Amino acid sequence: MLLFAIFLGLPFIFSDSFGNGKLNRAHTFNIFFTDTITPGTITKDTIPKSKIDSLKKDSLLSQSEIFEDSISKIKPVLEISDTTPIIEDSSLTRVDTVHYYRLSPDSLDSRVTFRAKDSIVMYFKKKKFYLYNDAETNYKDLKLTAAQMNFSQETGTMEAINVTDSTGKKIGQPVFVSGGQETKSDTIRYNFESQKAKIYETKAIYGEGFVASEQIKKMSDDVIFGFKNGYTTCNLDTPHFAFRAKKIKVITNKLIVSGPANLEIEGIPTPLFIPFAIFPITQGQSSGILPPQYVVNAMKGIGLENGGYYLGLGEYLDVTVRGNVYSYGSWGLSMNPTYRKRYKYNGGFTVSLSNTRTGDPAVKQDFVKSKDFAVTWNHSMDSKARPGTNFNASVNVRTSSYNQYNVTDYQTRLTNTLSSSISYSKSWAGKPYNLTLSAGHSQNTSTREMTISLPQATFTVNTLYPFQSKDGVTQNKWYEKLGIGYSVNMTNRTRFTDSLFGKQEMFDNLQTGFQHQVPISFSIPVLKNFTLSPSVSYGERWYTKRTVRSYNESLNKVDTAYEGGFYAIRNVSTGISLSTALYGMYAFKKNMKVDRIRHVMRPTVSLSYTPDLNRGAFYNLRYDTAASAVTRVSYYDDAVYGAPSYGTFAGLSFGLDNNLEMRVRSDKDSTGSKKIKLLDGFGFNGSYNLVADSFQLSTIQLYARTNLFDKLNISFNGTIDPYQLDSLGRRIDKYTWQGGQGFKVGRLTNAGVSLSTSFQSGDKKSKQKEQMKDQIENTESNDAMLEAQRRQMEMIRANPGEYVDFDIPWRLDLSYSLQFNRGRTSDYRRDTTIFTQSLNFNGDFSLTPKWKVGMTSGYDFRNHELTYTTMYITRDMHCWQMSINLVPFGSYRQFSITINPKAGILRDLRINRTRQFMDY
Repeated sequence: MLLFAIFLGLPFIFSDSFGNGKLNRAHTFNIFFTDTITPGTITKDTIPKSKIDSLKKDSLLSQSEIFEDSISKIKPVLEISDTTPIIEDSSLTRVDTVHYYRLSPDSLDSRVTFRAKDSIVMYFKKKKFYLYNDAETNYKDLKLTAAQMNFSQETGTMEAINVTDSTGKKIGQPVFVSGGQETKSDTIRYNFESQKAKIYETKAIYGEGFVASEQIKKMSDDVIFGFKNGYTTCNLDTPHFAFRAKKIKVITNKLIVSGPANLEIEGIPTPLFIPFAIFPITQGQSSGILPPQYVVNAMKGIGLENGGYYLGLGEYLDVTVRGNVYSYGSWGLSMNPTYRKRYKYNGGFTVSLSNTRTGDPAVKQDFVKSKDFAVTWNHSMDSKARPGTNFNASVNVRTSSYNQYNVTDYQTRLTNTLSSSISYSKSWAGKPYNLTLSAGHSQNTSTREMTISLPQATFTVNTLYPFQSKDGVTQNKWYEKLGIGYSVNMTNRTRFTDSLFGKQEMFDNLQTGFQHQVPISFSIPVLKNFTLSPSVSYGERWYTKRTVRSYNESLNKVDTAYEGGFYAIRNVSTGISLSTALYGMYAFKKNMKVDRIRHVMRPTVSLSYTPDLNRGAFYNLRYDTAASAVTRVSYYDDAVYGAPSYGTFAGLSFGLDNNLEMRVRSDKDSTGSKKIKLLDGFGFNGSYNLVADSFQLSTIQLYARTNLFDKLNISFNGTIDPYQLDSLGRRIDKYTWQGGQGFKVGRLTNAGVSLSTSFQSGDKKSKQKEQMKDQIENTESNDAMLEAQRRQMEMIRANPGEYVDFDIPWRLDLSYSLQFNRGRTSDYRRDTTIFTQSLNFNGDFSLTPKWKVGMTSGYDFRNHELTYTTMYITRDMHCWQMSINLVPFGSYRQFSITINPKAGILRDLRINRTRQFMDY
């Protein structure tokens, strides 16, 4: 095997004399390959003939032949790169013929490159060479680095070793990289011909794990056999824990298999032995068993949860099956197939069944048996797959008691509303119309009321401008801005109690409706800063059923009945609106910190007229024995598109929006000033009916919002009723400022204010986390990934102590809300004034850099009790983590302590003790 065929393109030093003392010191040469004869090649005019014969006889070139023609494609050429002149000698003869060497049949099948920081010394006669200081060799996908290397041409073996510095410390540890796998050791021996290696005192990295072995053998097929090994996920030189096994086998990029192994902690063997171990290191999809978690539930007994199997069916499909089983007879089963096709679509189903049994069957009042199910479906379509067409689905249907018996996540347990939607939309390129078909579902698990809308359809024609100029060049006239559009909606809807699903009562409550809208509008600039916008709208609503309510004197209640048929409701409205923006500025003196304050007002005023075309849609309903207990209701109050407006409306609508900003002088800003928002928005709106015989002024809606100092979020909303009430709490046509009792703008019937803020200490790794967040957001995700993220979020909520950020020493989130509502009961007999007030907080702090305590709770001022509360304590143990989670009171209580490795590959190696208590 030719040395020239193995190593090329790098300098080396001959330690032997080059012959007869004619070269007075060692010379540096470059070895490289060339496909053409180049200037400066070694010929008989530069090297003595006797020396060429010597090279043929004694050196690594002994298997070569010298040719005088170009029959070889690759010709190794030796070029002198030293600038030291060669001493002239009479034995040097000049020959015009150029000579080069053909490759030996036993040469390697791929190029080898090498380098060394200090020197490369070659011995021709011994057929060996040495690389000193930061040596590196590359062959195919193999890379070898070490402090020192030596190669034997006779055996084809490369040896890499470390060295000891003046302090006695070993440096330049050999690192062997093959097939993307990195191995560190004290000594490495690699044979280029067999492609096998023997490595001593090595430490290899496999995914999240590390394997330390006294000896390993690497075979040519990248299979590795280890002797006296330790497997761990701790990255310290002396790991906190390890599984010790005498023999292991590593199949690169697939798995690690070991024989009997013993768990060792801090170098001390434990009584825990396992007959064998399998550590997967496969990248990508891989089928396998999902180990269950051991729990103790006070209501269900001892159990195993979330055990199952993951089945990878290729690039487009996979299935996850999980199950729960408990000692008191409860069980649960879920199946989650997911599918995907890159650049087309992705989605997944989850079907869950559960059978809950708690208590003693002999004691009926304590025994609970419940069969529940839950179905979810998520589907999304890539917008580029079929431009103009989109299909999405988000389905979440479950029985009302499913969350109560099968969910431990407090946020999910407190959510009592579920909704689903499936939609298909189509738009035509170059056409002004769009079509949407959809189905929807909503459900309240507390009231057990369910609403299903199937099907729903919307067809829309975008606004057209029939008088607009075709060329688009001339300036538009006012009539060219006249636009007309059209839309039609269809809805099939039924409301029922979930126990009636699939029964006749469900279909009896089915209602169908159509709604047509034809809006006509255009805008006209007037004066300089005003915009005038006239509009006309015509609409129709078609119903197949109406609701008739009547008072039942014998039972003293209101009965409800449905009448089928075709019922049409028509409405026409016209209007004109005027809007503008007004700016006000107040500048302060130059020596003041505040530079100026700017106030922007955006008033809107509109006149509209809606004739009373639907007087027959309303009737008087008596709801009590009293003669005055009569109210005006509509046959279509429960219809899919609601009832029409009552009476004729010809009136004025008004509104005013404001924002307030302050500019302060600042030396830190490059502009010399800094803008601060005092109020992002505040204002009011209402209307006045000019033709109504009573209650002409509507209620006034108030709102305000701001973010003070970019830290405190504040929002407010409220409703003012300008009319007085009689002794029975009914509105009378008399303003609150009338009657001689002093001026009052009105009665505040409802209002709400909310505040929220967040505080936390500095995060040293904030930039790294932002980069990781951006990378995740920009990564194409599939439904399997979304399902994994959803499950991860459930784990975080259920066990917050296992997912804390030790980079932030302390954190506190605060929120406060106050809601006020004043009205009458449904039978109009009593006043109701309801205050809802709550304070919520969520925070944690580090007792030490490795201990963290956190809590999530709040206080309900109305019920005078703490809201759902969770507490946790976490200890960071480098490669392990301990967490204690506590839900101390409420309908669902829990205590758990968990010790587990941080590495995901060992997530099932956990010590867990959980106690759960539920009030059913």
